[in-house]
Amino acid sequence: METNAISRRNFLRVSGLAGAALCLGFYLPANAKKEELVAANAESGFDFNAWIRIDTDCKVTLTDHRAEMGQGSYQSVPQIIAEELEVNLSDINVIFAQGNPTKFGSQVTGGSSTIRGSYKKLLKLSATAREMLITAAANQWKVPASECYAEGGHVIHKPSGKKLNYGELVTAASQLTPPTEVKLKETSQYKLIRKPLQRMDTPMKTNGEAIFGLDKRLPDMLFASVERSPRLRGKIKSFDATAALKVPGVKKVFKIQMMVFKTTRDGVVVIADSTWAAMQGRKALKVEWDDTGFDHVNTVDIYKAHENLLKTQEGLSAKKQGEPDGILSKADKKIDVIYQTPYQAHAAMEPLNCIAHYQQDKIEIWGPIQAPDWVQGDIADKFKMPPEKVIVNMTFLGGGFGRKAFLDYTHEAVAISKELSGPVQVIWTREDDVKQGPYRAGISYRGQGSIENGEITALKFKMAGQNIDHWNGPDRGKANDSTTEGFLKPYYESIKNISFADVPYEMPLPNMWWRSVYASTNGFAYESFMNEMAALAKQDQLDFRRKYLKDERCQRLIDRMEEVSGWKARKQNEGFGVAITECFETTVGQIVKVSRHADGKVKIDKVWAVMDCGWYVNPDIIRAQVEGSVVMALGAATIHEITFKNGLVEQNNFYDYLMPRMSDVPLVEVHVMENTADAGGVGEPGLPPFAPALTDAIFDLTGKRIRKLPFNLNEV
Repeated sequence: METNAISRRNFLRVSGLAGAALCLGFYLPANAKKEELVAANAESGFDFNAWIRIDTDCKVTLTDHRAEMGQGSYQSVPQIIAEELEVNLSDINVIFAQGNPTKFGSQVTGGSSTIRGSYKKLLKLSATAREMLITAAANQWKVPASECYAEGGHVIHKPSGKKLNYGELVTAASQLTPPTEVKLKETSQYKLIRKPLQRMDTPMKTNGEAIFGLDKRLPDMLFASVERSPRLRGKIKSFDATAALKVPGVKKVFKIQMMVFKTTRDGVVVIADSTWAAMQGRKALKVEWDDTGFDHVNTVDIYKAHENLLKTQEGLSAKKQGEPDGILSKADKKIDVIYQTPYQAHAAMEPLNCIAHYQQDKIEIWGPIQAPDWVQGDIADKFKMPPEKVIVNMTFLGGGFGRKAFLDYTHEAVAISKELSGPVQVIWTREDDVKQGPYRAGISYRGQGSIENGEITALKFKMAGQNIDHWNGPDRGKANDSTTEGFLKPYYESIKNISFADVPYEMPLPNMWWRSVYASTNGFAYESFMNEMAALAKQDQLDFRRKYLKDERCQRLIDRMEEVSGWKARKQNEGFGVAITECFETTVGQIVKVSRHADGKVKIDKVWAVMDCGWYVNPDIIRAQVEGSVVMALGAATIHEITFKNGLVEQNNFYDYLMPRMSDVPLVEVHVMENTADAGGVGEPGLPPFAPALTDAIFDLTGKRIRKLPFNLNEV
């Protein structure tokens, strides 16, 4: 990689750390547009984010500013640091940062952004520390630094073989001005990065050492379970706590309100000396709800409304080039179809939970939190507390998928603690999680396209569904910014007439991010449509895409997909389907193979996934994330959905919001493209291409087009 310069003016000497240490991190100065790279020691009085600290006992401490929720940052970030710092992975101790955007910048774990947003900075920090330690050793030996190298937490003098460990050098190194330039390793020199090293958090997650939100305990802490309105805007008409207060362990019952976007949801809180007692007391409650004026919507009505809007309204233009309408109106060979995707719950393995302790001079929170900086700001604002007095502590997360970046459950926990005047842990049941939302919104799409002489002449897409941004800020004067999400950018270079529009659809159902966000629904519609266009042109799906995706990386990706899947050696009794989507700067192509069981039912035999995420850290973590994405996509495409009847969610728990079983999951073969382009995301991009590739494979086998999800694989 290129030589990376570090300005001398960014070198700061700091204190506030016990003992001598070499500390490196990023400083976010007031009103700065982006953070500055900082190397520091422990001498004066400036506060900054010490991402890396090397102590005199050789201990290397990494402060992880993002959440670890299964995606592997607890392994990948240390792997980056250990590579350029030249230390053993086992010598790195990882601690979670508290919420503090002033020190850490964005701490939101979402958008597959942890590595792609930080890897260059981490490489520079680590290389800077290594060079400072080498210089300190060379000065002590009075030899040229060029005669020294770092390895395994030591600096070694090549001619003599003398060595010093980092702990013996940090005091002297911390007095040095960092080098004006540091040269990073070439990818061919990596010893740790791009290697499938075992995750450091696996042992602690299997032996019970890892602390998740549910594991955390505080002195004198009580436990809460909340009976919440089954409708977002429902209010409490009355409640009777007589029976609840008779349950052993129940101490108090009171009304509470939690913020959900710009509105509130009422609830009745049961406080007890254990979670079990709180849950039993909650079951004994008698609550009468007032949902006057609430639109008692049904799922079937939502999709009928979508279809009507797509057929009668042009919507808000999100992107347009050329004149697709004029071309479509005159075309002889064209298609006009509608795709529909369902509402989905997040259903993370670990239900929502949060500990809060409200005090007059500070508020402290512990739990599985995806966005500690957002929580800090939200709580400070709602409870009129200075941000520095709101302490947000992250634990491990048992899955998040976007849900644990939301602010309702942390606000509720603080409100309960304030009412209680003490620390409390609020635990959501699986039923709470499934029935309360927020959800991935169900979205419908209309695709129109024309072909002439085997070539695409025009494409027109419209989407109708709830907009996440509408909840955060109700301006619907412009199109949803994510209308084109997942559609490959090289298409725009090859297809001259394209338009995308967002047809606004309002519904008071809470919706928000879900793994891969809009790409999870857009990808199904847009790539399914490209497969239908290929069929209209009577061309092979891969060859059809190759004509329009002329970008070199896309061409290489298609070549790899064809090679690993044996695409051209397909048999008569097999169905093969394809899709290629882009999500968070990463392109993923998938080929799905299906066939029939002896009883005639369709089975999924195998999935080949080829990911081009640019620069990457650990191929084993990538494979795990893609495999998990395929499983999640399989469930959303063929097994589960959230449905509404009379304004209420019909699903409750895993018995009626079913998950894929091991027997449902096909073999997934993952291939990672090698290149040195900037890093893209990994945790989410593997999900969007699966559904369109699967339905294309089913069409290839059976001749049946599937345009509505979910569908029952046993009924194809």
